[in-house]
Amino acid sequence: MRWEFGRRSTNVEDRRGSRMSAPVVGGGIGAIVLSLIVALLGGDPSVIWEQGQSQSDGPYSEAPQTQGSAADDRLAEFVSVVLADTEDTWHSLFRQEGTTYVEPKLVLFSGAVESACGYAKAAMGPFYCPADQKLYIDLSFYEDLKTRHQAPGDFAQAYVIAHEVGHHVQNLMGISDKVHAMQRQTDRAQANELSVRLELQADCFAGIWAHHANRSRQVLEAGDVEEALNAASSIGDDRLQQQSRGYVTPESFTHGSSAQRVRWFKQGIQTGDPGQCNTFAAATP
Repeated sequence: MRWEFGRRSTNVEDRRGSRMSAPVVGGGIGAIVLSLIVALLGGDPSVIWEQGQSQSDGPYSEAPQTQGSAADDRLAEFVSVVLADTEDTWHSLFRQEGTTYVEPKLVLFSGAVESACGYAKAAMGPFYCPADQKLYIDLSFYEDLKTRHQAPGDFAQAYVIAHEVGHHVQNLMGISDKVHAMQRQTDRAQANELSVRLELQADCFAGIWAHHANRSRQVLEAGDVEEALNAASSIGDDRLQQQSRGYVTPESFTHGSSAQRVRWFKQGIQTGDPGQCNTFAAATP
C-alpha cells in the first residue's frame, strides 16, 4: 500500500504507555455498557468480565510510561495516514448527499483503556465507541492479525481501521441506533443476525473507502486487495469458532462467516456506492 506520502490525521489521540488498572471487581455499569456494545458490534464481551475478576477494586491508576518501539511508532504513523484517508473519502461521500461528515477520533492505547463505553482490554481487539465517537486500537493487535490469524500486510491493517470507521459512519447515519432498538425487541438468535448484518455493512463500507482511496489517490499496490480479503476471511465467525472450539454454531455468529465478510467487502470495493451496502435488505446476508 502506498501510504508514506499521505496526509496525517490530526484526530489521533496517543495514550500508549499509560496503563490503567481495572475499575471495578465483577463488572459495574461501565463494564455492563461496554460488554453490551461489544456484543452488539460483534465482539466477545467475556474478556471484559474476565479482567474484572482478576483485578482489585479501586480507581484507575497509571503505570509508568514505556518508550514505544520504532516499529510501533511507524505503525502509529501508518494508522494516522489511513485515518486521514478515510476522512477524505467520507467527507466527499457525505457532501454528495448534502450532509456533513463528523470525523471520529482514534485512540492508540497499550494493554487497556477507558472509553465512554467503559473499560476495555486489548484482548477484545479494536473497537468503536459510539458514545464518544472514538475508535480504539492497541497496535499489538496487528501482530496478532499477522501471526494468529495469518493475515499479514499493510492493507490488511488498513482494512481493520476502515471497518471501525464504517461503524462510525453507521452511527452518523442513525443505522446503529435503529439496529440496537430492534435488537432489544427480539430474541437472541434474531439479535445475532442483526449484529451480523451490521458488521457486514461495516465491511462493505471499508470496501467503499478502498474503492475511492485508490481511484482518487492510487494507494493500492499488487496484492493489496488480496491482503484485505484474507483478513476479512481470517476473522470470520466460522473460522474463529473452528479454531477455538473445533466446531461451528452459525446461530451464534455476530460478525458473519468468512465468505460473507469477503463478499461484502468486495461489494464495497467493486461498486464504490454506499447504497449497495444495504445488508439489511438482502434476503440472506
